[in-house]
Amino acid sequence: MVQKAGKMSRRKMREGLKAYAFMAPALVILILFTIIPIIGSLVLMFFDYSVLGQTKFVGFGNFIQAFHDREFIISMKNSIIFVVIVPVIQILSILLALLVNQKLPGINVFRTLFYIPVVTSMVAVSIMWGFIFDTHGIINTMLSDWGWIKQPLGFLNSKYAAMPCLMFITVWQGLGYYMMMYLAGLQGIPQELTEAAQIDGANILQTIFKIKIPLLKPYVWLCSLNSVISAIGVFDVVFVLTKGGPNNATTVINYYSYTKAFGDFQFGYAAAIGAIQGILTTMLSIIVFVYGKRGGMTNNE
Repeated sequence: MVQKAGKMSRRKMREGLKAYAFMAPALVILILFTIIPIIGSLVLMFFDYSVLGQTKFVGFGNFIQAFHDREFIISMKNSIIFVVIVPVIQILSILLALLVNQKLPGINVFRTLFYIPVVTSMVAVSIMWGFIFDTHGIINTMLSDWGWIKQPLGFLNSKYAAMPCLMFITVWQGLGYYMMMYLAGLQGIPQELTEAAQIDGANILQTIFKIKIPLLKPYVWLCSLNSVISAIGVFDVVFVLTKGGPNNATTVINYYSYTKAFGDFQFGYAAAIGAIQGILTTMLSIIVFVYGKRGGMTNNE
């Protein structure tokens, strides 16, 4: 009996070692490029770090500087404004999921077309939309040919239009991802529930709002949480198209931190900005989490 237990123990140990061996490459990459930089930034944010000069301990000086920095305040406001797209993208995604959940000819092609932007690099997507929004792009050319405008519209050059354009691109790129999430939720709803409702006289809208939407609440909570985190962390579309302009109209926290680190070489200050961004993301995520719990966004409520 003891011998058998020993063999089982050695077998479990071998299986455990095999599992760790398979995980080792990913763990090494995670430690090198995620864990160590996070730990380093936690230390760096309390220093006035200089690559060439002297590094000084400044305590909370970087944080105090941030809240007296006009450009940082603007970047924080712009990041919060970006969160406005969260309910928009969730509503559109649910509507699309309801549409592609129908048994129609060619519906799989439709699903694929909406998912293609998700698997396309945001840099490539941004460059494509940059050509479309250009003063000599498709939109301006069509409006000019139709006689609707006399001068080209500067979509990305206007402080009023640039941010909505970037938000539109973000919605367009992420729509397919959340659509597939909600589609998975819809296909997990028992068909008997909708059939029973229809037998009781419920129409399509009543079925959607009384059965399908309530049962999608856990997915709404998860997708909203992911969308808030992505909105606060937006970077690539700003970097490619506007560089924070015009006149800081599209400067967001992530991009401002990048410019301070690799433009002005203020690495300690950039680390402090990153920490504030993390706190802001956590606060908004907690709000979404608490709202989700109160709204019964779990499978058990």
